[in-house]
Amino acid sequence: MTLFRAAALAASVLLTSPLAAAPPAAKLKVFISVDMEGVAGTVTGDQLGPSGFEYARFREFMTKEALAAVQAAKDSGATEIVVADAHGNGENLLIEQFPDDVRIVRSWPRPLGMMGGLDQTFDAAILVGYHASTDNPRGVRAHTFSSARLHSVQLNGQVASEGAFNAAIAGHFGVPVIFVSGDDAAVAEVRQQVGAVETVETKRHLGFHAAETLTPAAAAQRIGAGVRKALARRGDFKPYRLTAPITLDITFKNYRPAEVAAYLKGIERMDSHTIRFRGADMVEISNFQVFLSNFSLELEP
Repeated sequence: MTLFRAAALAASVLLTSPLAAAPPAAKLKVFISVDMEGVAGTVTGDQLGPSGFEYARFREFMTKEALAAVQAAKDSGATEIVVADAHGNGENLLIEQFPDDVRIVRSWPRPLGMMGGLDQTFDAAILVGYHASTDNPRGVRAHTFSSARLHSVQLNGQVASEGAFNAAIAGHFGVPVIFVSGDDAAVAEVRQQVGAVETVETKRHLGFHAAETLTPAAAAQRIGAGVRKALARRGDFKPYRLTAPITLDITFKNYRPAEVAAYLKGIERMDSHTIRFRGADMVEISNFQVFLSNFSLELEP
């Protein structure tokens, strides 16, 4: 064998050898849940639903904040991204503005509610546009699941904001919540309940319907920077897990929902306005919450 042929053979072996193949890209699967009350500039119902005169503009702002998180995740190496529209009718995000490789969860009812689409295959969860709980005396549009119906929501005897509730769902699947954006009361509440997640304050509470706010562009820029920072140290975050079985206490603003719900097997009426449900895990707890939020006799044809 000539020296030339030997060199050519060696080069061929190197090119075809498994050792020479490029290593596969590391998987980084990110889940993003997007609410609207915590979006920069949102202060009243005028921005929050189709009947509001500013709703069309604020759908854009909500979408831009979500896109900032998506782009930051991509910049950080995300190989798969799912975005859940978690506000109002679940049809707020302008889906045509998202990259083609992003999947979007829309409308209700759906398993896991605001975290619909999440499972154990995700590496991190991000909450954008979140607000404080109905138990919090501070916070812009503060409520938990329903500002019209619910006075309090507790998990294992502790007040639960939507952020904490959804972090517990993620924790059930072993997925850490690593980032939250919203008003100052909302992000402080999540950090107190869940732990030292990365946060971006989009506005400062001045009242239930008032805030000192960032501009939409500034909020999107800060959210992008915050998400990149969180993903760069995602190994520092742990899933937020609750001790099972889990107790869910819901206090209604009105009397009759508690009375009627108590007819269901497994529901205990704690007082005139409060019911208790015990679930084996956060999936059962979430399924019950989705039922309460969506069932109505008006669903009948």
